[in-house]
Amino acid sequence: MSDASFPKKIDLRNLTRDDVKSFAVDHGLPAFRAKQLFSWLYRPGIASFAEMTDLPKDLRESLAKEAFFSRLTPAVKELSNDGTIKYGFRLQDGKMIESVLIPEEDRNTLCISSQVGCAMACAFCLTGTMGFSRNLSCAEIVDQVCAVSEDLRENNLGMINNLVFMGMGEPLANFDNLIKALTILLDELGLHFSERRITVSTCGLAPKIIELGQRLKVNLAVSLHAADNDTRNRLMPINLRYPLEILLDACREFSLPRRKRITFEYVLLKGVNDSDQDAVKLARLLHGMPAKINLLPCNEAPELPFAKPGRQRTDTFQDILRRKGFTVLVRSSRGADISAACGQLAAKSSACETALKDDKMP
Repeated sequence: MSDASFPKKIDLRNLTRDDVKSFAVDHGLPAFRAKQLFSWLYRPGIASFAEMTDLPKDLRESLAKEAFFSRLTPAVKELSNDGTIKYGFRLQDGKMIESVLIPEEDRNTLCISSQVGCAMACAFCLTGTMGFSRNLSCAEIVDQVCAVSEDLRENNLGMINNLVFMGMGEPLANFDNLIKALTILLDELGLHFSERRITVSTCGLAPKIIELGQRLKVNLAVSLHAADNDTRNRLMPINLRYPLEILLDACREFSLPRRKRITFEYVLLKGVNDSDQDAVKLARLLHGMPAKINLLPCNEAPELPFAKPGRQRTDTFQDILRRKGFTVLVRSSRGADISAACGQLAAKSSACETALKDDKMP
């Protein structure tokens, strides 16, 4: 391997297996070394090249001069009364991101972030009030999964079974890094998740929905939240660019495996989108689609001008859709007491930001 100095070390967790192979070839290494190196990057507990014991010592020393593999350590960890865990991670540039572990009886689901903040400015989402700072790198996305997996192992809390890209940011707005991260997450020598265990959520970037389906066979969740363009325009500015007709056409083009359905997320906002007429319009809009509907009663916050409907109104909305033949689930809010529920990931209002300002984080 070359001893030439490099102006900046390469983070190998930004590289897919094919990228690592190219890196190895560029440095005169055989293909089998690239395979070994890539597999070591995602083994539990590995913190340095020195621990990659089936690589020659001189190679490990050379790697340490030219490359590194990043690791995230939770700067803040908050535990909800319902068992939900929110992790706050401080990135190299001091920015904060949050990931949320949702434990259930038979599985652990990790909700991960794809951006610092969010530019989509959905009216009912606290995260949107933060504004947008930057995209996460591939490594910063994958490192969330690695860090939480390590924390679960250390505390005998099992393993991550499902991944959902529903944290801070719009995943499809960070498309290239999303695809690279998904490739690593799915790779049998990487983190080896099944496609059916990963869901990517979007507020409606229609062209990227089609492209995602062409590239990978992961699950798709669409944040719909209204059944007509006038209401959706008020709630979700992205609808001005990709109105419902264009969005639904993209969903129809999304390549779905047999017996798979697209999940449509619908936040119920009292007096805004929760009437019987709204339910009928939603059923009409999704007629003929391979669809599953998740209803989410609004997570209220002082900063937002919305309230959640009562239980009877939610049940009636659900019943109308069920009578139209849809599978409809009402998702209970998890982690609201630690600002970890859907739409609440906003570091400025959490212990993460407090710790950052007080410089109490390691």
